Amino acid sequence: MTEELLTVNNLKKYFPIRGGILGHIRGYVKAVDGVSFSIKHGETFGLVGESGSGKTTVGRTILRLTEPDAGEIIFHGVDIAKLKGKELITIRRKMQIVFQDPYASLDPRQTIKGALIEPMKANKLVENDAEATIKAVESIRKVGLNEDHLYRFPHEFSGGQRQRIAVARALTTNPDLMILDEPTSFLDVSVQAQILALLIDIQKEMDLMYLFISHNLAVIEHMSNRVGVMYLGKLVEVADKQAIYQHSAHPYTQALISAIPTPDPNRKKNRIVLPGDAPSPVNLPSGCRFHPRCPYVRDNCRNEEPDLLEVRKDQFAACFYPVG
Repeated sequence: MTEELLTVNNLKKYFPIRGGILGHIRGYVKAVDGVSFSIKHGETFGLVGESGSGKTTVGRTILRLTEPDAGEIIFHGVDIAKLKGKELITIRRKMQIVFQDPYASLDPRQTIKGALIEPMKANKLVENDAEATIKAVESIRKVGLNEDHLYRFPHEFSGGQRQRIAVARALTTNPDLMILDEPTSFLDVSVQAQILALLIDIQKEMDLMYLFISHNLAVIEHMSNRVGVMYLGKLVEVADKQAIYQHSAHPYTQALISAIPTPDPNRKKNRIVLPGDAPSPVNLPSGCRFHPRCPYVRDNCRNEEPDLLEVRKDQFAACFYPVG
């Protein structure tokens, strides 16, 4: 895993806040504000943070489902943030997404066969219906379902089965990158384990790279090679998962990890309780965005914004006073 197939540089997405009769812009929600990371061939990069931290917006912006305001998205050596028309369509077939809600991501009026064949035809990957059907059967079998399921409608399946179908649909274009946006959060715990195991097997078989987005740190630890921690639109720490979970350098990362439940009720854990709630992304604090909740805050934290710098080998943290 040495070749970086996806590199995101200083990615930004601001959503305007409009008000008044004429709808003048009165401010911006800085959903993604200068995010940079890379994903290597065959690697899973986990993106974690509280709700509203900008994780999903990062994923949607990489795919250009949401248009970026600034930054580079280098995929296979091409900046797709600058592509338009046929060039964008051609390269996007190698990038797919599995959405959070399996009940909303499938067309209720379309058979499963239709859902799987549609992306193949749209990208001109098959010459006729017979070839499309063969590939649809291959895709549905990869996710643990069978050919009979192709002729049913989404309402005939459970949530776990629907998510398997969503994965199968993503595989029909033979992608190199899959963005998994909290793919198990709508599912029962036992079904979650099955879907995660399926994703691991598919990654090994097809040599895929994943951007795995979740607020569940236990899932991120199980799935990821490297982890990025987001807070209010920015990455506050990036490292391999061993460093993140054993020697985290940012106070926010430490607080998140301390909140992971332990299966042993007799094992005591030092829980770090952060004061207050995350500030509004509309009215961000000056300096370090985490300083109103940080137990180690100092004067310069309130006035200066820290850069994401290397604190240990291959471990980066946006903190003036890294801990751990």
